[in-house]
Amino acid sequence: MTEKPADGGAQTEEAAASGRRPEREPGSPSGAEAVRRERGREPDDRSRYEDDEYGHEDDDRRDRWRDDDHEYRTPEPPGSGVRPRRVRRFRLAAWVMLILAAVVVGVSVVWVNGPPTEAELREKAGLFNKERLRIGVKSDTPGIALQEQGGRRIFEGFDIQIAYMVAADLGFPPDKVDFLAIETEDRARMQALDDNGRFVKVDLVVATFSVTPARKADPSVGFSTPYLFTEQSVVTTSDHPGSITSLGQLEGKKVCTLGTSTSESELSRATRAVITGKNLLSDCVQGLKDGEFDAVTTDAALLAGFVAQSDGKLRHHDIALEKTEMWAVNVGSNNALRTLVDLSLYRSYADPHDQRWEQAYRTHLDPLLSASPRVNVAQAEQPCALPPPVRRWPWERTLPVQECPSR
Repeated sequence: MTEKPADGGAQTEEAAASGRRPEREPGSPSGAEAVRRERGREPDDRSRYEDDEYGHEDDDRRDRWRDDDHEYRTPEPPGSGVRPRRVRRFRLAAWVMLILAAVVVGVSVVWVNGPPTEAELREKAGLFNKERLRIGVKSDTPGIALQEQGGRRIFEGFDIQIAYMVAADLGFPPDKVDFLAIETEDRARMQALDDNGRFVKVDLVVATFSVTPARKADPSVGFSTPYLFTEQSVVTTSDHPGSITSLGQLEGKKVCTLGTSTSESELSRATRAVITGKNLLSDCVQGLKDGEFDAVTTDAALLAGFVAQSDGKLRHHDIALEKTEMWAVNVGSNNALRTLVDLSLYRSYADPHDQRWEQAYRTHLDPLLSASPRVNVAQAEQPCALPPPVRRWPWERTLPVQECPSR
């Protein structure tokens, strides 16, 4: 048996056979320290944090060394297969850059190929450098659009407030808006009379213009999303016997309505009444009062104002038609302008803080309801509006999107 050297540097036969590491005598240097001493240098603080008694790295002690604000970092042992930290960081940075590049490319594609921005729509609509906005409106319908006959001859009514709302969103304050009286037959042509009595082209028509399939097929008509729902009704003098509950009861009667209107078409299909078409509803109502006509029929929202101002001389009848009259803005063939009008109506509908439509209804239509009991004059909620195709960043899309029921 070989004797164990005094310095403990050799293994015993038993230890060698078992494969165990020899126990180190207390106070004897570690393997790494012994190598350093053989090379003629003493171990420093780093070695104490770096190797355990078998020459292995001690993670806890190494971390304590790093926490002591030392600059030393244990080098990776050669051939260990562990990648340096800087390589891993470089790879992570590369992946981040690739992801960001993909996002930028995707956003750029959507931005370039997506719908136009609001500013681009304004340019396409011809609103840049435009000083004033011309809007064709009715002038003889109380509660909807009525022009004063004296003084400043200003316009007021529900349609007027809707027109102001849309104009403001297009960038035109009230003092930059010109209202021109437009007759029923000229709404599709968008021709209105100016102060000199000449027909001029208007930019918008906000004049109780109902949406129909035939009108939508007309290339000169471009309807916005609807801004009011109403229905057809009938007005007679208050001494008319009984109630009128259908257009069929007007058989053989002299009935006045607006020419080229949806009411005239409906009346012609329902009965063989003696129909007179007028350009102005006020002419029909005056003829009714004078005994020239037995009844007047058109949209309930148009007739309610005349009934309210009649001091009980006129009577409003609900004729129970299922068809809904949907009033919309006509912008003609200017598609960019139509999208901007739709955007204004969508914001008014979807934004709970935007109360302009509700204020217009409370101010001009609510006061008319008491004079027309049991008649659905107009729905008290703005018709549902969907967001038009306008390019916006995700954080700009703050308004809710709701499904609109089909009509």
